[in-house]
Amino acid sequence: MSQTTLDVAAPAPAMSFDAPLAPAARRKRRLSAARIGVYAFLFSAALYFLLPLYVMVITSFKSMDEIRSGNVFALPLFATSEPWRSAWNQVSGGFWNSVAITVPSTIIPILLGAINGYALSFWKPRGANVLFGVLLAGAFIPVQVMIYPLVWMMARAGVFGSLPAIVLVHVIFGMPIMTLLFRNYYASVPHELFQAARIDGGGFWRIFLQVMLPMSLPIIVVAAIMQVTGVWNDYILGLVFAGRDNAPMTVQLNNVINTTTGTRLYNVNMAATILTAAVPLAIYFISGRWFVRGIAAGAVKG
Repeated sequence: MSQTTLDVAAPAPAMSFDAPLAPAARRKRRLSAARIGVYAFLFSAALYFLLPLYVMVITSFKSMDEIRSGNVFALPLFATSEPWRSAWNQVSGGFWNSVAITVPSTIIPILLGAINGYALSFWKPRGANVLFGVLLAGAFIPVQVMIYPLVWMMARAGVFGSLPAIVLVHVIFGMPIMTLLFRNYYASVPHELFQAARIDGGGFWRIFLQVMLPMSLPIIVVAAIMQVTGVWNDYILGLVFAGRDNAPMTVQLNNVINTTTGTRLYNVNMAATILTAAVPLAIYFISGRWFVRGIAAGAVKG
C-alpha cells in the first residue's frame, strides 16, 4: 500500500515592521521647489527684521572709538554698559510718563469697548446699527484730521497739555476698534447662552460680569496687546497733547537722537531706542500665544 503524502502549504512569513514601505506608500521627503521657496522667503524675512536689531544691540555695547572704526557687524571687543546707563538717565522720566499714560489708556477703552460690544451683540438697543456704523467710521478717520478740533476743545476746557488730556485722546481714538473687536467676538458666542441667563433672571450687568466677561479673556488679551502697542509707540498725540511735563518715551527718544549740539552718541541712541521698544516686544513674546488664540476665537469674525 502506497503511502500518500499530503503537501501542506508552508506558513507565510511574518511581516517585519522593519521592512521598508512600498515606494507608493513611502512618504516623499524631498524638498520641492515650492517648499524651498517658502523657506527662502521666511529666512529672508527673519534676516530683514533681525539684522537691524542685531546691529542695534552690539552697537549699544560698543564705545564710540570702536564704532568709528567702521566695522558695523563686528561684536564689541570691550563691551561696556555705560551707554545703557546714560540712555536710561535720559529717558527714564519718559518711561514712567509712558506707563502713566498707557495703563489708563488701555484699561478704560477695553472696558468701554467690552460693554459696547456686549450691548450691540445681545441687547441691540434702538439705533444700535447706526451707532455701530458711526463707531466703525471713527476707526478709519485719520488722527491728523482730529488734532486741531481736539486742541481747541481741550484748550477751552483748560486741560490741554495735561495727563488727563492725553489719556482722554487715546480713549477716544481707541474706542472704535475696541468696540469692533468685542462686538465681533460676542457675535460668535451662542445666543442660547444669553437667553438661558435671561431666563435665570440675569440683568444687563449681571450677565456681563458673571457670564460674558469671564469668557472674554482671549479677546481681552488681543485688545490689550493692540492698545498697549498703539499707545506706547505713539508719537504725534503725545507730542501735541501730553505737554512737556508728561511727554512719553517716544517724544523724549526723539529729543535724545535728534540733538543738534555736540557729537552724536550712536551707542547711547541705540540703547535708548531698544529701551523704548522693550515693552511692546516683551508683551508680544509673553502674550503671543494668547494673541493667536484670541484672533482664532473670533477677533476677526463678522
